[in-house]
Amino acid sequence: MKATVIRNEDLVRVPWKNGGGTTAEVAAFPEGSGFDTFGWRVSMADVASDGPFSAFPEVDRTLIVVEGDGIELDVEGVAFRLDRTSPKLSFSGDEITTGRLLSGPIRDLNVMTRRGQFRHRTRFVESGVALLAEETGIAFLVPLDGPFDVMVASTIHSLQVLDALMLEATQDLILLSGTGRAILVEIAPDQPERAGS
Repeated sequence: MKATVIRNEDLVRVPWKNGGGTTAEVAAFPEGSGFDTFGWRVSMADVASDGPFSAFPEVDRTLIVVEGDGIELDVEGVAFRLDRTSPKLSFSGDEITTGRLLSGPIRDLNVMTRRGQFRHRTRFVESGVALLAEETGIAFLVPLDGPFDVMVASTIHSLQVLDALMLEATQDLILLSGTGRAILVEIAPDQPERAGS
C-alpha cells in the first residue's frame, strides 16, 4: 500500500480557471490533466476578493474553509455561510456560484469528481483510528489545526498543517495522533445504480 506525503509548501499556485484567484493542485487524475479533462482533482485555493466561482459542468464539488474567517457562497440564489463552525459545503459545479468573504481572505480545500467517473466524500477526523470505506480507491488526509502523525502499515508519516497524505486503497486501520481536526477525503469509482434497482 503506497502512501505519499505532499507538502503544502511545495505546492505551485496557478490562476483559477476564470482568473479570479489562485489554486494549487494537490493531486489530480489522470496525472497532468487540465481543468476540463480531470476525473478527480484535489486542490487548495486562495480567495482574496468577492466574485464568481469557475463553472465545472458535470463535476461534483466539496469546498472546505481551512484558513480565514469564512465565506458566504451563493449557489443558484441560495446562500450558504461557511465559517469555523460549519466550514464545508458540497454542491454541483454546474450551478452558478459566487462567493462573498466574511472578513478577509481565506484558503479552502477543494475536492472535485467528474460525474459518471468518480465520486467522493469528506469527513472530519481526530486522534484515534480511521478506516477507509471498502470502495475507496484513493484517499487524502489533511491536518487543519496542528501536526498529525499518521501510522499506516507500521510506517509513521508526520504531517504539518495543510500537508496532505495521499493513500492508496487499504483496509488496514489508520492510526491518527495529532492536535485538533484533520479532513479525510475518499475518492471511489462512480458506479451508477442500475435502472430499475
